Amino acid sequence: MSRPRIVIVGAGFAGYRTAQTLSRLARGRAEIVLLNPTDYFLYLPLLPQVAAGILEPRRVTVSLSGTLPHVRLVLGQADRIDLDARQVHYTGPEDEGGTLSYDRLVLAAGSVNKLLPIPGVAEHAHGFRGLPEALYLRDHVTRQVELAAATDDPKACAARCTFVVVGAGYTGTEVAAHGQLFTDSQVAKHPMRTGMRPRWMLLDIADRVLPELDERLSRTADDVLRRRGVDVRMGTSVKEATPDGVLLTDGEFVDTKTLVWCVGVRPDPLAESLGLPMERGRLLVDPHLQVPGRPEVFACGDAAAVPDLEKPGSYTPMTAQHAWRQGKVAAHNIAASFGDGERRAYRHKDLGFVVDLGGVKAAANPLGVNLSGPVAGAVTRGYHLAAMPGNRVRVAADWLLDAVLPRQAVQLGLVRSWSVPLDTASPELARVGGPERQRQSAERQPESGDATRPEPPRPGAEPARNQPGGEPARNQPGGEPARNQPGGEPAKNQPGGEPAKNQPAVTPPPDQPPPGPDVSPGPVRRTDRFTEGDS
Repeated sequence: MSRPRIVIVGAGFAGYRTAQTLSRLARGRAEIVLLNPTDYFLYLPLLPQVAAGILEPRRVTVSLSGTLPHVRLVLGQADRIDLDARQVHYTGPEDEGGTLSYDRLVLAAGSVNKLLPIPGVAEHAHGFRGLPEALYLRDHVTRQVELAAATDDPKACAARCTFVVVGAGYTGTEVAAHGQLFTDSQVAKHPMRTGMRPRWMLLDIADRVLPELDERLSRTADDVLRRRGVDVRMGTSVKEATPDGVLLTDGEFVDTKTLVWCVGVRPDPLAESLGLPMERGRLLVDPHLQVPGRPEVFACGDAAAVPDLEKPGSYTPMTAQHAWRQGKVAAHNIAASFGDGERRAYRHKDLGFVVDLGGVKAAANPLGVNLSGPVAGAVTRGYHLAAMPGNRVRVAADWLLDAVLPRQAVQLGLVRSWSVPLDTASPELARVGGPERQRQSAERQPESGDATRPEPPRPGAEPARNQPGGEPARNQPGGEPARNQPGGEPAKNQPGGEPAKNQPAVTPPPDQPPPGPDVSPGPVRRTDRFTEGDS
């Protein structure tokens, strides 16, 4: 008799925890398959420290095959789930298709960047949901400081030294806090940068920082940010983003080359494609994490709307704490569905929250006890070390080295602007093939009747050069060499190169002229923009 197969889609907090617990409970009696675009679990809470140069990228990644030896890892992106046939169709890392049949399915696809109908944001902003985006931001911030130091124009210097973060939740607050320290360190000990003052702005329509937390934690974080020099503006957001800066809702125009979008997340579009009952984009499940009418399908994490038994009538928020614990409950209930143990309902009380503000500063309330300052900093780092499923010694070593050694502020140039678009269903993957190929892929439509995973349009695969989030000009540091300089034209099929032969040429919209030989392709003008008055 063949072993039953359990397919888990996604290896975030919920998916990883489900696979980890199931491999222990099954003891070889079931085949556990984990479908994920990458071969690692990403510990998202420490991602701001990667962008600030405190931690190396691999420190926040935990090998799936190395820590889940009894789980079969399949690299791929789930495109479509056939519930009646019990099959998951996916695309592998080399564009090869595949199909996985299942006896039990766990949907733990997670979430992606949340978009709002604000003109220019999709083209000029970058999100902060995956490792490629963190690596890009570190390079981009470093480049802006270097370019600001090289210019004689005070206005251009100020624009490059201004960094705008939208969203004062966990991620946005930590990005602004760590970012201010990072840029200050690049300026403070450099004699050629005397007088430069990096400016970080944190915007949110809420009335206070960290609105989802206790007011005392919010005040602590706000005080730390303001003393550090962060321009905190509550009740304010972005009305429009342009190549030269952002127009705020209060009417002020801020010259900047950097717009970081941290307004929140939305469930992965895969959940909505199933055609099952939804709750604000999340798949409705019962307290046992099963989909009503589909007892073989379980869902947990950000993609699932799980009833909050502590607050009847509401659903658990999309946090790592809930996702991690839901994964464990899902694993036990799957085992119970095969006759091993009893089902359990998901019930959880918050154990407190921690917010790392950089240096020795933090805000925390473990078990309801409000802490601030170095004590909160120690508790916060201790919590992260305890919560990480691996790399604890390496993370602690990086923290120790950061405390005694200056940070290395260098551009690696591994992630380009066009490869990390804000509007994407896969923030964990950097786009490949160059901006030309991205536009060709966006134009390809699925065949009639092919209910593939909805992929949001990718406006502006590459922002125009010298735009916020874009690449530097060709003859500037970090940019591509000009055509008549050493390095010559980029090779075909590489970013900035000509499309390969026998591939269809991309025709721009009628109201845009075709790019010339020395003109960056830039973003294709969208025709599906929200107009004034649209909700």
